[in-house]
Amino acid sequence: MRVVTYIAAGIFALTASSAFAQMSGPGTATPRTGPSTAAPAAAPKAPAANPLKDEDVSALSGADVYGADGKKIGSISTALMKPDTKTIDRLVVSSGGVLGVGAHRVALPIDQFKWDGEKDGFVIAKSADDLKSMAEWQDPARASTSGVGSSTPPAR
Repeated sequence: MRVVTYIAAGIFALTASSAFAQMSGPGTATPRTGPSTAAPAAAPKAPAANPLKDEDVSALSGADVYGADGKKIGSISTALMKPDTKTIDRLVVSSGGVLGVGAHRVALPIDQFKWDGEKDGFVIAKSADDLKSMAEWQDPARASTSGVGSSTPPAR
């Protein structure tokens, strides 16, 4: 019985708040007549900032990558740097797959990426087929060593 009371009170609160929102003053409702009361047009979206220009490059991960034809072909999954200079020299593009599973990852030099603030992503002069034909980048942290930790017992 309490549940029904709570639901009824919630419905009343929602309908009462929309009724009050339509009133212009205390006790007077205004009819909708005259010119359209549509909301003003939204201001144009400002171009997004290039994440390579920021000190914190964590925004690189997940950034969209578009091909030469303007279609999205993947996203940035990893930024790679030169250990001696501590500068980013390659970006890993994940292409295909579903939610990162089964994606083909390719490391490309940073000079192949151009930032497009309107698209809020990077543009490269390659297509999705070009990426698929390239050698896949293997994460050394996830690479397994051959034979070590194998669950197959030795032959007798």
